[in-house]
Amino acid sequence: MRRLRKVKIVATLGPASSDYQTIRALFEAGADVFRLNMSHGTHAEQKARYDIIRQIEADTGRPIGVLADLQGPKLRVGTFASGAAELEEGQPFRFDLDEEPGDGHRVCLPHREIFEALQPGATLLINDGKIAMKVNDCGPDFANCTVTIGGTISNRKGVNVPDVVLPLAALSDKDRADLEFVCDLGADWLALSFVQRAEDVTEARELARGRSAILAKIEKPAALNKFDEILAVSDGIMVARGDLGVELPVYTVPPIQKRLVRKCRAAGKPVIVATQMLESMIESPMPTRAEVSDVAAAIYEGADAVMLSAESAAGRYPIEAVATMDNVAQSVETDPTYREVIEASRKAVRKTVADGIVAAARELAETTDIKAICCYTQSGKTVNLVARERPRVPIIALTPVQSVLRRLCLTWGVHCAYCEPVDRFKMAVVGAARAARAEGFATEADQILVTAGVPFNVQGTTNILRVAPCDERLIFRTDPE
Repeated sequence: MRRLRKVKIVATLGPASSDYQTIRALFEAGADVFRLNMSHGTHAEQKARYDIIRQIEADTGRPIGVLADLQGPKLRVGTFASGAAELEEGQPFRFDLDEEPGDGHRVCLPHREIFEALQPGATLLINDGKIAMKVNDCGPDFANCTVTIGGTISNRKGVNVPDVVLPLAALSDKDRADLEFVCDLGADWLALSFVQRAEDVTEARELARGRSAILAKIEKPAALNKFDEILAVSDGIMVARGDLGVELPVYTVPPIQKRLVRKCRAAGKPVIVATQMLESMIESPMPTRAEVSDVAAAIYEGADAVMLSAESAAGRYPIEAVATMDNVAQSVETDPTYREVIEASRKAVRKTVADGIVAAARELAETTDIKAICCYTQSGKTVNLVARERPRVPIIALTPVQSVLRRLCLTWGVHCAYCEPVDRFKMAVVGAARAARAEGFATEADQILVTAGVPFNVQGTTNILRVAPCDERLIFRTDPE
């Protein structure tokens, strides 16, 4: 099954998409990676969804990526005696550690670490920023505030502290249990919520022990301040615009998104743009024009993937939402302006032999009649470097490592194909030609580019670039052993 676009689609599974028929329909509509949201559902429910994904993979013969998204530390207020309270602008309000139900003057905030980090003048945001408060004075077990934006505050609403780096581990006890579960299950990507520093990613990587690639979700101002360090130790990035839009002025999010996407592209690491992309399709079969423009903007920026959350997990029109993303992507990528934007934003990187080979592959593909760039890979790194170049021709990833194929389902422009291990370059070229023909990218009359490394089956050895015919007779006649 060949996609007619380069950008990938991530679809979240949930109550609206938990049976074989629906998940297969989502895949056929265009989903390349499925997200398991560990904030909702039991381990048994998530395992059932995972098993269905792998059954569809076997039935269709196409690799499918699975991204497990950890909940992260959730900060919430306590409960109220009446279930809720009305707060007015200018009134005082107190947070403390007293577990007694709250009222219109105070409530429990059961997170001592927040009080330890707060300073007078800091801002507290409740219920996604619908209520805002300024801290007047505080101590190790209280914070006296003034309401700056009033409204209804109710039981267990979320709390954001945008001005403060909280002394919180990115992994709660629940996250650690979920991490072990999804890694044993076979998740290809592990998404970390509320990352603030590079050490958060390093801790998760140590716990994962190579079983999953690590993707850092950027949703805190603190993560923006440490982004280069976080990117360096992550395998991928998610621009999670929901909490960013709560903790920062909403009008700052688009330039932040653009900046982060470009940095990820330059680093050769996949980046997902997420949150509220087609939000209205939770209830409507048609998106708004603004939502379509939002998806299109991420694609024009060169994001590797765009993501659906509640639209596919709990919405009334999950399949239509995926199909809409697929249609938007095809429309954008056939626009001549798309190539102009992508190529103008390309950043040249020439530090290693592999950098030079993938740059040369892209230049050759754009100046000669090449149908595809075929990459033999053990780890997927060279494929990501080729994708960094955003070539005009398709990228075919060839590897005998199933887990690598599944992880590459998230990478821009990559068509993943399993191959048997090879030990001679001639057979690598033959295998690439066969894959290009079988997958519908080329005919016997066409040429492809092949990248590989000698010695074979060793990571980090990409050192060969070959222009090859797709006619095997010509390969055997002209290629050295």
